[in-house]
Amino acid sequence: MPRKPRPIHTPADFDLDVMSGDSDLFRWFLLTYLLGKPIQSVVAVRTWQLFIDRKVDFPWAILEMSDYELVSLLHDGGYTRYQHVMTHALKICMKQLVDWYDGSLTLVIEDSADEDELSKRMQKFYGVGPKTAEIYMRETEEFFARRVE
Repeated sequence: MPRKPRPIHTPADFDLDVMSGDSDLFRWFLLTYLLGKPIQSVVAVRTWQLFIDRKVDFPWAILEMSDYELVSLLHDGGYTRYQHVMTHALKICMKQLVDWYDGSLTLVIEDSADEDELSKRMQKFYGVGPKTAEIYMRETEEFFARRVE
């Protein structure tokens, strides 16, 4: 039986405006990070909503969580076997974002000459592969279009 295609999510589906600044840009990144992993999209979205509801929706908040707290959040979202690996990956990725770009995804975009460079920069973050970068970057085209205007 053929696999059902994964739903295509956009920031608007989650009331996010990535052009409004770092807050929604980070929330979109966190969601795409979760969606880019081998987990059902419904679990990724539910888990993302827990990050938002619990106000753990910026890099420093994730870094401040203990591993136990982060594993528990992921478990509450529906992760059953992958939460320890995801905790490790999230912590490393958030540390890189803070260390390399002061926690700002806007800086990642501004420091990129074009979308190819942005994709390469995104994929340097731990756990971000081509698929996650692709999902995230569907919504960053406008940043580059504004530069041309």
